[in-house]
Amino acid sequence: MTNSKTKTKTTSLCEILNIKYPVIMAPMFLVSNADMLVEAIKSGITGCVPAHNYRTDKQFREAINTIREKTSGSIGVNLIVNKSNVKFQQQLKSCVALKVDYIITSLGSPEKTIEACKPNGIKVFCDVIDVKYAKKVEALGCDALIAVNKEAGGHCGPTPANILIPELVKECSIPVISAGGVSNGKQMKQMLELGACGISMGSPFIATHEAGVSETYKQAIVDYGAKDIVLTEKLSGSPCTVINTPYVQKVGTKRNFIETLLSKNKKLKKFIKMLMWQKGTKALKKAAFNTTYDTVWCAGPSIEGVKSIRPVKLVVAELIEEFEQ
Repeated sequence: MTNSKTKTKTTSLCEILNIKYPVIMAPMFLVSNADMLVEAIKSGITGCVPAHNYRTDKQFREAINTIREKTSGSIGVNLIVNKSNVKFQQQLKSCVALKVDYIITSLGSPEKTIEACKPNGIKVFCDVIDVKYAKKVEALGCDALIAVNKEAGGHCGPTPANILIPELVKECSIPVISAGGVSNGKQMKQMLELGACGISMGSPFIATHEAGVSETYKQAIVDYGAKDIVLTEKLSGSPCTVINTPYVQKVGTKRNFIETLLSKNKKLKKFIKMLMWQKGTKALKKAAFNTTYDTVWCAGPSIEGVKSIRPVKLVVAELIEEFEQ
């Protein structure tokens, strides 16, 4: 009989990325950095960093090269592939030139990314929230699906993992990676039993020594729990999970009447969404690196399992130890 320890080494995600354990340290806007990826890779998993976390292409390339110099494992990059990302073409070009191991696409069609990556041996995983879109990206040639479920941090999906994962596994023929709702080994085991080949875990890694955000943000991940996570439409125009701080309670989580009205206009909605994204990004940056009253901290319900600020390697070790037991 195959034991749990063997299972962690034989899932398709482990084979695709040549990793010891089927875990992706999820790409987190403003949080993920080179130090975190280095420690994740050394711990036997893989890490993915948003290209958007770097202001310039030079900084992005330097970060990837630094990770390459310090590790020999799989490196992932998250790309926003819709029109709101004016840096997309350059970011994709750099990913190909740097020969990153895989790309996770978000918020748009992955067609151009797949076309550029396939000839260069770079795997492409796509964020999906339903079967309809999953079948579209599978037809385009993506290598795996990131099943963004209802418990995911940041931009989450509408469907619980116990419904979404089995649906995707049944309807699609490529590997499914669960994203959302995992902070311990028991939950990780549940996702694999649903049919996922691995997990993408983010929020618990915010409270780590290597994360570049403020100590106040890290401590908030420890102090708050799943019941404190709310959905807000004010950051990007799409539902996004944040900690329900006093400031969030004060400003509310719904778009105002004018924003709602303009977002329904076919000609204006993309422009309005872009403006909201820019405004929301500034708010997140301000809160992530400084202690301020107007605090907006992005996180998911999986912060429930975080009891202290630890090094990345300890987060991974405890996750795998519990899974294997």
